[in-house]
Amino acid sequence: MAMDGASVVPRRYLVTFALLASCFALWGLLNNMTDNLVPSFQRIFMTTQSTAGYVQVSFYGAYSVIALFASFLVQRAGYRVGVLAGLGVYVLGALLYVPACIMQSFWTYIVGIFVVAGGCAVLETTCNPYVLALGDESTAVRRLNFAQMFNPVGSLAGIVLAQQLILSHLNPATFDERAAMAPDVLKGVVHEELFWVCVPYVGLCAIAAASWLFFFFSRPTEIDRGQEGHVGIGEVLGILARSPRWYCGVVAQVFYVGVQIAAWTWMNVYCQKELGVTPATAANYYFIALCLFIACRWICTFLMKYFDPARMMALFALLAVLSSFGVMYLDSRVLFTVRGLPFSANVLCLCAMSGFMSLMFPTIYGIGLGGIDPKAQKLGAAGLIMAIVGGALLTPWMASIIDSPGFWAKLVPMFDATVDQNLNASSMSLRASFIVPVICFAVVFLYAVAFRRRKPACHEN
Repeated sequence: MAMDGASVVPRRYLVTFALLASCFALWGLLNNMTDNLVPSFQRIFMTTQSTAGYVQVSFYGAYSVIALFASFLVQRAGYRVGVLAGLGVYVLGALLYVPACIMQSFWTYIVGIFVVAGGCAVLETTCNPYVLALGDESTAVRRLNFAQMFNPVGSLAGIVLAQQLILSHLNPATFDERAAMAPDVLKGVVHEELFWVCVPYVGLCAIAAASWLFFFFSRPTEIDRGQEGHVGIGEVLGILARSPRWYCGVVAQVFYVGVQIAAWTWMNVYCQKELGVTPATAANYYFIALCLFIACRWICTFLMKYFDPARMMALFALLAVLSSFGVMYLDSRVLFTVRGLPFSANVLCLCAMSGFMSLMFPTIYGIGLGGIDPKAQKLGAAGLIMAIVGGALLTPWMASIIDSPGFWAKLVPMFDATVDQNLNASSMSLRASFIVPVICFAVVFLYAVAFRRRKPACHEN
């Protein structure tokens, strides 16, 4: 593929790009399987939505801790070593799921999830700037969008694995029925459910190990081998502090990642409550949303050949705000069914929201690093990956509204406030919680409008 005479992926980097694309798919798979652990753990461990939300706090909070260390590793040892470290840390974290299952310990799972996420943080900190470096700067944003297209493919695989191996093996017993079980019976039920939680994560260790071997035996590229001279941290921070498109990009990325994770986390619960479907059936809407996410990302990547990415993102952010209002205010009357799967106006808006999110992460990332002095790119990349902590910040915010809507209930007073004991949520609280996506997409819209120039100034500082 070429644009204005410059290849999106130069021929000499095709193998490296393909290997990196596999990593994009891997962490997409892990992210979306983890989203499904929230409703699963809420049922298995009989917790509130807020407590189950610690899954996301652990997973996305790891990015705020690990990404900075990953940037220093890449600075000293190169991109290839960063990829190897990320894959190795993932394998270690996934293996912690085994003792967590044996002990039936929620908090041991939280530790394992943190380590798995640490591996993902190292991979994302490494792979995103690596992809940007694999070719001409004029095609960098488009190249990153191209690589990111493999991320939702992994996400789809994660949904299928979660649906077939985790959600489908949840015992249908309600909260009250579980509470009434004899301790030995309940322990057996929980062991069976947690065993199936472990299966996909531990099984993926084999794929991660195979990728690790590919990178270990591959020859380093000139980009990976080329190291900059010593640059003081003060100089780098000064460059970044004078780059508004970078630090505003970090803020926008916090809100974008936060809304993506929060909306997808509570999508299953929302569909269960509004349409009265089971957790496994509700996962079908997640699957549909991811298919739409993939299709829109592929289409947007192609259209970026002709249109300014920032302007496209502004339009999509505006449409996402409107979709969020639809989730809050449109009713749940079934409009039609597809192979027995019911659809209502509010759930259609919930699915459409994923399509409008499709181009945001790589576009914010590409705009944020665009024109930054190369001396500051690796630390700048770490900042944009650390922004994934938004998932740990906004998911609990939505959870707190779901558990106790308080002031936010005034936004949707017309809906039922009766709490479903199995879901620990009401229609009113779930709908009110989607004010969070409205706010987040508005922030992304403002960033896109502020930095809608076609090409940033070279080495902005």
